[in-house]
Amino acid sequence: MTKLSPLFLRLALGVSFLSAVADRFGFWGLPGSPSVSWGNWQNFLSYSNAVNSFVPHQLAEVLAVAATGLEILLGWLLILGYRVRLAALVSGILLLSFALAMTISFGFKPSLYYSVWTGAAAAFLLSTATSNMYSIDQIISKK
Repeated sequence: MTKLSPLFLRLALGVSFLSAVADRFGFWGLPGSPSVSWGNWQNFLSYSNAVNSFVPHQLAEVLAVAATGLEILLGWLLILGYRVRLAALVSGILLLSFALAMTISFGFKPSLYYSVWTGAAAAFLLSTATSNMYSIDQIISKK
């Protein structure tokens, strides 16, 4: 389990990040479709502005773009297993930031519903893993 758990965490976190990004660009369907949270960038931006309600509107939009860029980058780094410890640490910080922003703006329950606290904890745990089977990091360490 100590060898397979990091792989499972990497894939779960990485695919989750990329799935969320796919939703905001409409890849999972149109707004209002079953299992679609946003369905387009504008709906995601409105949601992101609500999550970051405590910052100026212009900064909230920058945060939405930055979060999306980070989620794309971190998703691929985790799936491929490159710089896993750093990617996991940054993922934990990003998810913890989401959790805190959601809690400030909406209260504690929505952050539990979206499991961002659990995701943050999983990412921080992954950042401590010493084994990374089926990863670029593993290939590099063997050389």
